[in-house]
Amino acid sequence: MERTITFAGDPNIGVFARVVGDIAIIPPESPVEFKAAVQDALKVKLVETTIQGSSIIGSLVAGNSRGVVVSGLATEEELAMLSEHRDIFLLKEGMNAAGNVILANDTFAAVHPDMPVDMSKAIAEFLGVELVYLTLGGVRTVGMAGVATNKGVIVHPRASAAELSRLETVAKVPVGTGTINMGSNLVGTGLLANESGYLAGNATSGFELGRVEDVFGFLE
Repeated sequence: MERTITFAGDPNIGVFARVVGDIAIIPPESPVEFKAAVQDALKVKLVETTIQGSSIIGSLVAGNSRGVVVSGLATEEELAMLSEHRDIFLLKEGMNAAGNVILANDTFAAVHPDMPVDMSKAIAEFLGVELVYLTLGGVRTVGMAGVATNKGVIVHPRASAAELSRLETVAKVPVGTGTINMGSNLVGTGLLANESGYLAGNATSGFELGRVEDVFGFLE
């Protein structure tokens, strides 16, 4: 099975799509080959929509099997599409690029360390998870510095021992470091993953793919 793809020639596939358990939220203009690859690799239902009129879905949506956290600038039509598949929590103020500032699975939500306490606690309660304020390799946009599933978490290769320790405490699954697309530290920009499989940007090396498979437990 092919494990790499581009989004209309761009290897930063994690910027354009967000996989949340058994659904993948993708832009309506997604190429046919991209849609097919996502379905084949991840065994998901495709939800085709923009968010606030934009195709950078990965930056604007986060969540888990219980719900999705979405930019408060999303339109009613966009929210209606998402609500067919998940409960919705809107980020109505300040940090509304949910996919950039939240890294979550069904156990934890790591959030930007400057996120307001009330907002972060409300998100954690909505998702039914344990909350941790975190940087990864000093990067505050944790949603793009890592990818989390219920089988593992892969993060920025320069994440410190202290950062990894804090993440491991709440994640309850294997945590590892890696890169994507020939050395990109922002793993979330080029990787889509769930419990069924993964898909990476086509600039990703065989070594990088092997690291992804190791962390998520896909090695045979």
